[in-house]
Amino acid sequence: MRELYRAIWRVTGRQQWLLLLLALLVAGLAAAPLKLQQLVINSLVEDGEPQRIVWLCLAFLAVVLLSAGLKFLLRLRISTVGERVVLLIRKRLYANLVHDTRARATDLPKRGTVVTKLSAEAEMVGAFAGSAIAMPLVQLGTLASVITFIVVQQPWLGLLVIAVVVPQAIIVKALQARINVRVKERVLALRRASDVISEADLEALDQAVVEDFRAVYETRKKIFVLKLSSKLALQMISAAGIFGILLVGGLLVLDGRSDIGTVVASLSGLKRLDGPWRELIAFFRNASTVRVKYEMLVRSLMPRAATGGDHGWNA
Repeated sequence: MRELYRAIWRVTGRQQWLLLLLALLVAGLAAAPLKLQQLVINSLVEDGEPQRIVWLCLAFLAVVLLSAGLKFLLRLRISTVGERVVLLIRKRLYANLVHDTRARATDLPKRGTVVTKLSAEAEMVGAFAGSAIAMPLVQLGTLASVITFIVVQQPWLGLLVIAVVVPQAIIVKALQARINVRVKERVLALRRASDVISEADLEALDQAVVEDFRAVYETRKKIFVLKLSSKLALQMISAAGIFGILLVGGLLVLDGRSDIGTVVASLSGLKRLDGPWRELIAFFRNASTVRVKYEMLVRSLMPRAATGGDHGWNA
């Protein structure tokens, strides 16, 4: 993974600084709507002034719109940077193929493999470059911001939220290594089938291709089982967290150690964590898959690097 990130920074370092700034701004605003929601609810319970409630609601709307605008800009820049890296990878792969063909190398890559690299593999690895740093930063920052807000407002409810997040991280980490192995098997099987199809005369059915297709099918089934099992576990843990906040928060309110606004804001905060946490899990899974495909792409570029070309995606 370290080599992947070095390559990404070497190619997109300048663009990453803007992405980092936008990510920090988005994460910094994550808890603001919760605080405003808490103030509005407590004002309603305490028979607050209508003018105060109106201003709080307007502030809530302004923060939400500002956050949405920053997210739009961040995702647009992430997509643009990713597409630029996709272009660089495809140019490099194609240039290497032309160079090796002119040199009449004896170990030329098969066209089916090259087509797979130029399409799906280059797209996945290149697109990841745009989100590699900013995306986990904004999601982790959002998690930290929301959890900190809940802990500050009511430590017991904050501990409950932490107790929901930590097991989810452990489950994802434990299952991802098994998924990575199957992803690599799937990519290799597809490459083999593409090579045979591109070289065959297609007058007879090649049983090896059929077996590769079957291997891809079986591998995908195993990946689905792992992903859906982890999703089920995460949903059950989240449900337990909601139950805990309702129970503990309700008892704290009855005991006079908390207020209704804090309990509602904590519930909203836990729900607010679903989006960042879900995207962080997807990012982690995608990063692991991209690392496997990146290593496979790098190996295909190594012969060119050994003959004098540079190692990486530089144009």
